[in-house]
Amino acid sequence: MADISPLRHRMIEDMTVRNLSPATQRSYIQAVSKFSRFFGSSPDRLDLEDVREFQVYLVSQGISWPALNQTVCALRFFYGVTLKRDEMPERIPYARQPRKLPVVLSADEVVQFLEAVPSLKTRAALTAAYAAGLRASEAVNLKVRDIDSGRMLIRVEHGKGGKDRYVMLSAQLLGILRVYWKLARPGGWLFPGRDPDQPLNVQVLHSACRSAAAAAGLSKRVTVHTLRHSFATHLLENGTDIRIIQVLLGHSNLSSTTRYAQVSSGLIGRTPSPLDRLRLEVVPPA
Repeated sequence: MADISPLRHRMIEDMTVRNLSPATQRSYIQAVSKFSRFFGSSPDRLDLEDVREFQVYLVSQGISWPALNQTVCALRFFYGVTLKRDEMPERIPYARQPRKLPVVLSADEVVQFLEAVPSLKTRAALTAAYAAGLRASEAVNLKVRDIDSGRMLIRVEHGKGGKDRYVMLSAQLLGILRVYWKLARPGGWLFPGRDPDQPLNVQVLHSACRSAAAAAGLSKRVTVHTLRHSFATHLLENGTDIRIIQVLLGHSNLSSTTRYAQVSSGLIGRTPSPLDRLRLEVVPPA
C-alpha cells in the first residue's frame, strides 16, 4: 500500500489556503484515500481512466448521487489544485441523477379527476391546464383577453423565463370557458381570486388537485404538473410532432433549441387538444 501522507499534507495546505471548512477537508481526504486504496497505488500515479473505473465501482456499490458528486469534487480538487494538472478537473464529470418518469393519467383518469373538482372556477382552471399544457402559474394568470376564439389560440404571458407564447384553444375548452364566463362573469382575470383585482392563488389549484384525486379514487399522486405531463404524453400518443409539443410546453433550453424547428402560431392553432377527445361535464352538480 502506497504511503500518501506527503500528498495528504499538500492537499490539506491547499484546502486551508482556499478556506474550505474542516468538514469538507475531511470529506475530500477520505475520498482521495479511498480512491488510492481501491487501486493500491498513490493517487498521483493514477489517471483519468482510473477515475472513471472508480466512479463505476462506486455506483455499483449503491453510493448516493450527492456522495458520488462529493467524491468528484474531491478528485477534481486533488488533480487540479494539489497536482496542478489543469486539464483533469473538467474531464472528471459530475453525476446527474436520473429523472423519475413523470406520473401520467389515462384519458379516463383525466375525466374522473376533473369531474371530481366541485368548484366551477377551479374545475375550469384545471381543465384549461390540461387542455393547453399550462403550468399552474400560467393557468391562474390567464386574462379574459388572452382567449382568442377567432384564431383558436390562448396567449400565455410571462411564462417560465418571462417568455410569452401561444398554445392551442381546444374547441371543447372554449365551450367550457363560455359556460363558465356566463355563470361567473369574470372581469380582467379569467380566474380571479377572492379579491377580483388579483388572480386565483396558485395554492388553490394545488389543494384542489389533492382533494379531487382522493375524491376520484385515484391511487396516483396528481398535481397540476401531472395534467401538463398527461397533455404532452397524450399529444405524443396521438401522433403530434414532438417539435410542436416542445413549443406548446414552452421548453427553450439551449440543447433543445438547436434541435427543434420553430413552429408558427397558425400550426399551433390547427393542432387539436387532447381534451377534444373527452366527454366532460362542465357545471358541477348542485
